[in-house]
Amino acid sequence: ENTYQNMNNLGHNSQMTASSRRVIVLPEANSSYPLKGDFERMARRRFQSPKPFREGNWWWINPWQDEFIEGRIVRKRKRMKVAPATLSEREARRIATETLRPMNQGLESIGSATQFGAYIASTYRSTVLPLLATTTRNNYEGVLRKHLLPMFSEAALRDLNTITLQKYFSGMRSGHATAMKIKDVLASVLGSAVRFGLLVKNPLTGVQLLAPRVGKRTKPHITPEQFDALVNLMAEPYATMVYVCVMAGLRVSELIGLKWEDVHADALTVDERFCRGDWGCPKTTASSATIGVHVSVIRRINQLKDAKVTINWGARGARKEFKLVRSDAPADLVFQSLRTGAPMSDHNILSRHIKPAAEKLGIGWVNWQVLRRSYATWLVESGADPKAVQGQMRHSRISTTMDIYAQFVPDSQRRAVTQMAEMVAGRVAKPKEASVLVQ
Repeated sequence: ENTYQNMNNLGHNSQMTASSRRVIVLPEANSSYPLKGDFERMARRRFQSPKPFREGNWWWINPWQDEFIEGRIVRKRKRMKVAPATLSEREARRIATETLRPMNQGLESIGSATQFGAYIASTYRSTVLPLLATTTRNNYEGVLRKHLLPMFSEAALRDLNTITLQKYFSGMRSGHATAMKIKDVLASVLGSAVRFGLLVKNPLTGVQLLAPRVGKRTKPHITPEQFDALVNLMAEPYATMVYVCVMAGLRVSELIGLKWEDVHADALTVDERFCRGDWGCPKTTASSATIGVHVSVIRRINQLKDAKVTINWGARGARKEFKLVRSDAPADLVFQSLRTGAPMSDHNILSRHIKPAAEKLGIGWVNWQVLRRSYATWLVESGADPKAVQGQMRHSRISTTMDIYAQFVPDSQRRAVTQMAEMVAGRVAKPKEASVLVQ
C-alpha cells in the first residue's frame, strides 16, 4: 500500500486506476512468456526504417522479410531498389518509408510470402477446385498449366500486386476471350488466398483488359421450318430431346437430368441438372423453377413410354430391340441410356445425332445453345412480353434476356427502313429524268 501511494506521488500526469490491493498481470504481459509457433513468433516483428544507401545509379535498402523455406517461415534480409541515385537522400528516405509502410502497419500477411506455385499445389487444388463442377475444374486446370503457372510459379503471392498484374494483361497477345478466362481463374486463386488469410485484399481488383477487337456478334438461331426438318430427320429418343429442348427452352444439363416426377400436365419442373458426371442444382437460383409448356411437349414426352427402338448389338451385326423408357418411376430419368438406363452424354448426342442431321440440312452450326436460343427468339417474334420471356428462360437478370432482343429486328423497323429506301430512290431518280429531257 505504501508502495502504491509513493507511485502516485511521482508527479506523473496520469493517475493509476488499478486497485491498490490486487494487481493481476496477464501471462502475455510477461516478457519471459514463451511465444509458440511461427505466427506468434512473427508477431514480434519490429518497425523497420533502414537507412537508404547509394550504390551505382540507385538508392537501396536492406529490410527484413519473411519467406517460406521447407514449410517454415524464415526471416531474411532482402535487397530492395528504392529510387534513382539522382534523387536526394531525404527523398529516398521518404520513398523507402512508403515502400515499407504495408509491412510496418501489418497490411502484408505473413502467408503472402508463399509462392504462387506452392499455393496452387498445397492449398488451391485440394480445397477450392474440388468444389467446382467437373467441366469448370478441367478448364481451370488447363489455364493454370498453360498460362499462370509458367508465368507466376516462382513469384510470392505478395509480389502479384495490381501493377504487376496489369502489366501482364496489358502485354498479353491472346484474344479477349482468352484473357477473360485467365482473369477468371486468377480471380478464383487470389480470392481464395484472401479468404484463407494469406492476402489482405485481392490485387486483381481494378485490373482492366484490352478491349475486344470486334463488337458483339449476332448469335445464330434456327427457324421453325428448320426445327421441324431437324426433328423429322432424327431418330428417337434424340428427336424428342431436341423437341423438348427447343419448345421448353431447357439447358442440356437440365434436359438430361429431367425425371418423370418433374413432368406435369402442362408444365415442367427444373430443380436438378446432370453435367458430364456431376449431379447438382440448376445454374442459378432463378433457373430452379416450374415453367409452363405447351401440351404437345407433354404429349411427346409421354409417347416415349410405349416406344421401342432396334439397335446394333454385338460384333456380328446382331440387332436387339430396346424400350426407350426402361422404367418410368417418379425418380427415374425421362431420357435414359438405351443400354443401361444411366444419364446420357450431351456431347455424344450432339456429335452422333444432332450434327449429322443438321449438316444434311445445311445448318451444321447448330448446337445445344442454338436450340435454347431459338426458343427465346421465337417468343420475341411472337410478341411475348420481355418479363415473360425472362421467366420462361429462367434468367436471373433481364439484361441477359435482352441480349436476345438485340438480335431480333422487329417488323416495324424493317418497314421503316424499306420506306426510307423507297423515298431516297424516288427523289434520286427525278433529277436523272429531268437531265435527259434537257439534252
